[in-house]
Amino acid sequence: MLSILGFMMIVVFMYLIMSKRLSALNALIIIPVIFALIGGFTDLGPMMMKGIETITPTAIMVIFAILYFGILIDAGMFDPLVTRMVKISKGDPLKISVTTAVLSLLVGLDGDGTITYLIVVTALLPLYERLGMNKLILACLPAMSMGIMNVLPWGGPTARVMSIFGYDAMELLGPIIPSIIAGALYVIGLGVFFGLRERKRLGVFGHYTETEGEIAVSMEDIAADQSLKRPKLYWFNIILTLVLIFALVKAVLPLPALFMIGFVIVIVVNYPNLKEQQSRVEAHAGNILTVTSLIFAAGIFAGILEGTEMVDAMASSLVHIIPDFLGPQLPAIVGLTSMPFTFVMANDPYYFGIIPIIAETASGFGIDKLEIAQASLLGQPLHLLSPLVGSVYVLLGLVGVEFREHIKFSLKYAVGTALVMIITAFLFGALSI
Repeated sequence: MLSILGFMMIVVFMYLIMSKRLSALNALIIIPVIFALIGGFTDLGPMMMKGIETITPTAIMVIFAILYFGILIDAGMFDPLVTRMVKISKGDPLKISVTTAVLSLLVGLDGDGTITYLIVVTALLPLYERLGMNKLILACLPAMSMGIMNVLPWGGPTARVMSIFGYDAMELLGPIIPSIIAGALYVIGLGVFFGLRERKRLGVFGHYTETEGEIAVSMEDIAADQSLKRPKLYWFNIILTLVLIFALVKAVLPLPALFMIGFVIVIVVNYPNLKEQQSRVEAHAGNILTVTSLIFAAGIFAGILEGTEMVDAMASSLVHIIPDFLGPQLPAIVGLTSMPFTFVMANDPYYFGIIPIIAETASGFGIDKLEIAQASLLGQPLHLLSPLVGSVYVLLGLVGVEFREHIKFSLKYAVGTALVMIITAFLFGALSI
């Protein structure tokens, strides 16, 4: 009963937001409450609060990360980067789209979706807006890139698998490195595909020069209020950001604490006047409210899903419907089902609840547990689109597109990325058939 209720909840949730009958914010809160009550659960308060408590560190980090990078944008730290990209692209959507893919993959090496989205979107959004390019591309390519980079050893799912089975990083990831490379090449290929399509849509078939004004971007258009610029503090801001990134990688302090400290330093140094500081915070408050409200709503959704044990029931029912004759194909099954599994549930219940059960089942068919562990990682491109992933709301808030638009546009490409990684794993022998 709980399993059926859980799947019905996911279907109703997706239908309501995709059909525009409810916003993602409203659906994330009210749908799980309704289905929990239908299931006879009345003590929802502790479940909801546990979900909110779990997501709170992420929300705090997002608040101060948006403020930190927002101040840097105001101060003009990214202006030279955008100017350089304008000179390289010369108004060519193809070059801009490929740059989006490559930059997302490189920045995504840190394994943190929120930071990747903040850096990539803040650097490239002015170009997309000025050229009239489809902003859904700017949401899609970083999400696909993070779906691949999330498989790195310091990414969430891989760390969970390593802790469950006791594998070291190279033992686990070594055989699927070709899959990671193939996924990255596929994303760059998507960048080429999107760029060519945008060239055709915008009527751009050659390279523009900086003087061909309608498409060439001037920095004055990107940031009209030049009084906010702090060119004399450019290198201070660069060095501070590099120090912050180093501290993030080395885990000197928890991420929320690092961004809180970084924000205080960057705003005090760049805008020492208290009225200016207040003005800068107010300027970014709308974006912060939009993103964090969705993150907390996702916390309620996940809290009820786990607190009612619907997610456990869903996992158990799916595991038990696998017939014996499909046992030898479990690596393929896990690879394919990791896409929907990691979309409808958080990483914890999937990797701590489902994968150990399937791995034990696979061992009974003579299949190495390592294959199951590796196969379970290959559906991550779809996971990064999930409404249960907090960073997706950071991405959408920064780009300025709605969740349903993002899903409708990106879903097929996420499936394509995952399929490329899975097929490559079979071709290179990481997974057996």
